[in-house]
Amino acid sequence: MKAWLGAGLAALLAGSAAAAGSALDVAAPAEAGMSAARLELIGSALRAEIAQGAIPGAVVAIARRGKLVYHEAFGTVDPAAGTPMPKDAIFPIASLTKPLTTVGALMLVEAGRMVLEDPVERYLPPLANRLVATSNGTEPARRQPNVQDLMRHTAGLTNGIATGNELERQYHELTATDRTSADLIERLGRLPLQYQPGTRWDYGLGFDVLGAVVEQITQRRLADYQAENLFAPLGMRDTGYFVPPEKAARFARPFKTDPLTGEPTNARLRSAPPKRDSGGNHCYSTALDYLRFAEMLRRQGTFDGRRYLGRKSVAFMTSDQMTPDVDLGRLWSRGNVHGYGFGLSVAVRRATVGSGMLGTPGDFNWGGGSGTYFWVDPKEELAVVFMAAAPGEIRNRLRQLITSTVLQALD
Repeated sequence: MKAWLGAGLAALLAGSAAAAGSALDVAAPAEAGMSAARLELIGSALRAEIAQGAIPGAVVAIARRGKLVYHEAFGTVDPAAGTPMPKDAIFPIASLTKPLTTVGALMLVEAGRMVLEDPVERYLPPLANRLVATSNGTEPARRQPNVQDLMRHTAGLTNGIATGNELERQYHELTATDRTSADLIERLGRLPLQYQPGTRWDYGLGFDVLGAVVEQITQRRLADYQAENLFAPLGMRDTGYFVPPEKAARFARPFKTDPLTGEPTNARLRSAPPKRDSGGNHCYSTALDYLRFAEMLRRQGTFDGRRYLGRKSVAFMTSDQMTPDVDLGRLWSRGNVHGYGFGLSVAVRRATVGSGMLGTPGDFNWGGGSGTYFWVDPKEELAVVFMAAAPGEIRNRLRQLITSTVLQALD
């Protein structure tokens, strides 16, 4: 491997990036129905947060009606060195990896290589015949988890951080990347599910398992499959599963300690391929790279003349998949999506939402624990990416801040 994803893919990526450059033309805000003067309030708000020591810096990219109307950087990329934040800063995007993995998996669904209701054990036999943990021991699963469960956090798999009991501790150990996909699946197969599939939304390892399903079907590493089918064609030239040394100066670092708790933070800089390409948590990207992806979804699966997903697949992915019998308590514990529904990897705004987030019914979003966030508002023809090196609870406030400051600029 010469660089991120192999020498052959590196060449493909370079050509695709050049071709895709014209797909997101720059326009004056007024041409796309936004106020340039009111967009300046975004910078004012973020500079105030930086001055108060809440975040070291941020990058914001906004597309309206298919045009790039705003792309600005603030603060520092390395707070210890005081280096100014570049617009092409590379961030650990954490759970913004999940929508990327979902699109890659849906490509396989569209190709007829799997269906959403396939049981996971069809592709990963160690996960067959699952038991479910109860207060009295275990009981058989009433149905086995399927591919759609993995995509919507209803498979009975968690990340092991909700209550900290012994079973959750064992689940949490599996989130590490110092094990192969095969080892992850084998260890996961020894543990009972934490709830009956389809009964509860709970954040967890489903997307790591989904990545392993993709690898099993394609017989390729997830990173290579994603690079060839999604990242390179879209021109996401700085997106991948590690940051090569020649790009490390652009890596956005958090403060050494969380400004709210004083606890140490993790910079999460990975400079070589991991043992396992996590489908849920371990990509790196830039604001403009991810905006291309968000715009592809807003355009119902097309970008720069190429179709990545059929429009019906995108509509399904970004519609509320939560039936009334699904317990959404864990989803609604996240302040910025309280009252939302959930599609495949994204929160979807319902017509009535008890949330502090401004928005439009049908808009969809997700964020990463490292401080990254994106949302798409199809009715307003709007796609927004916000990236900050801000792990910790401050990220929830920032998501509300960026949403309100962007939406107030619409004419």
